[in-house]
Amino acid sequence: MSVLTIARTAARASRVFSAASLSSQAKSLHTLPDLPYDYDALEPHISGQIMKLHHQKHHQTYVNGLNAAEESYAKATTPKEKILLQPALKFNGGGHINHTLFWKNLAPQSQGGGQLSSGALKDAIEADFGSLDELKKKLNAATAAIQGSGWGWLGYNPSTKKLEIVTTANQDPLLSHIPIFGIDIWEHAFYLQYYNVKPDYLNAIWNVINFKEAEARYLEASK
Repeated sequence: MSVLTIARTAARASRVFSAASLSSQAKSLHTLPDLPYDYDALEPHISGQIMKLHHQKHHQTYVNGLNAAEESYAKATTPKEKILLQPALKFNGGGHINHTLFWKNLAPQSQGGGQLSSGALKDAIEADFGSLDELKKKLNAATAAIQGSGWGWLGYNPSTKKLEIVTTANQDPLLSHIPIFGIDIWEHAFYLQYYNVKPDYLNAIWNVINFKEAEARYLEASK
């Protein structure tokens, strides 16, 4: 085999490897998930304008930030560089995780949103909180009390095997419990419609909570 042939073979192999590497990187990128309903499907409880901005702008920003942070982390060569990237990974990664859960938390009323049917989740809510109304009252109070931005959660505690109310700051994901559903209390989730009146937003969102999805998560968590 001539030197020229060897060089050409090596060049082709290099191009194939580079293409495969780029393809692998592209496949690993996080992407914005589609909503399982139209932007205006949750009206009048959450406006189509809010849903479109929340999904297309805010969630997309977290996706972009997470991809950029992971790319930088992959290129980091020192522990210091990797440590400096931890806040960006946590913030944007949490934002992506939380919002991906959040969209599935919600459903139009025409698809059962806001309706808690008899079943395992209803039984657990009544056992741990007394009633759905008591859960609403306690979760709304805890979420409204968050200083600044964050999330209110109904979570399943694997240690106690109970449903519990938990809050997280900013975009921190829920790690201490298995999330059943969460309520976004960042202003971008409600301000265009409810202004600074958080209680009105918190009362309204229960009309579009996807309890079918919540029960599926509960059944999986409590196995």
